[in-house]
Amino acid sequence: MVEEKKFYTCRNDIAFKEVFMEEKNSDLLKALLESILDIKIKNIKYLNLEKNNGNIHIKRKHFDFHIKTDTENIHIEVNSEMHPYVRPRNTAYICNSYSIETLRGENYTENIKFIQINLNYKISKKEKPIRIYTLSDEEGEKYVNNLFIYEFNMEYFKDLWYSNKKEIDNYKYLIMLDLEKEDLEKLSEEDKVIKKYMSEVERINEDPEIYEYMSAEEDNRKIENTMREYWKEEGLRDGREEGRKEGRKEGIKEGIKEGRKEANKEAAISFLKNGVDIEIISKSLNYSIEELKKMKSEIE
Repeated sequence: MVEEKKFYTCRNDIAFKEVFMEEKNSDLLKALLESILDIKIKNIKYLNLEKNNGNIHIKRKHFDFHIKTDTENIHIEVNSEMHPYVRPRNTAYICNSYSIETLRGENYTENIKFIQINLNYKISKKEKPIRIYTLSDEEGEKYVNNLFIYEFNMEYFKDLWYSNKKEIDNYKYLIMLDLEKEDLEKLSEEDKVIKKYMSEVERINEDPEIYEYMSAEEDNRKIENTMREYWKEEGLRDGREEGRKEGRKEGIKEGIKEGRKEANKEAAISFLKNGVDIEIISKSLNYSIEELKKMKSEIE
């Protein structure tokens, strides 16, 4: 049986960048932004995706997407999964840009709007379709007038394609981002923007280098998720066992701690033996690169 080749949509951040970061596709980006922000855009300037945060102890930030229009500074973050760290991390990104840009020049102004767009996947369809956050008090009085965070529940918008045909035209540029090829062809029948978008998505799926890169990234993400689950389950189980033996509250705490530590080590060794990238293991299991290199030399 021949396995059908996966069709990557723009819920994959690499695919999103490959389509919308091309200056020849600025018309696609303009159509998407105008539709979801309800604004008119004349000019788009693509900005460096690497931002130096000014603190040597903090890693440089690689934005998913960063542009300027005539009156807006816009970040776009494609969140393929909603973890607890996503919102604090993304808030730090937009606040960092706000700080850097606002401190430039001779005057503090609110002439430029700072907008972060979060395209959120793997989130409950019951969540609101669109949330707009501002910095304000309990009565709605804004502290500043030029900082906005937009969250789009992408699972909700994709579901419109299958359940609510009346709403499709209003949100078609959001809906198109995660449609499979066959559905995308149907949506593109009467829309030139979507037709061009579809051809671009097909292009990156047919490029062996890009496709291989996206496949590897998806595989690494699955490995990280598996490692996290393994860490939780093994650590808690071993910890409870140790805690029962001690028979004390302190024993339970220590048992959980030791159980997690041992499970971490076993997981790290297993993944090293299977050739998982050291940086991924370090990030997921909280080992330093040096510790992992030493561990690897001991098992070879």
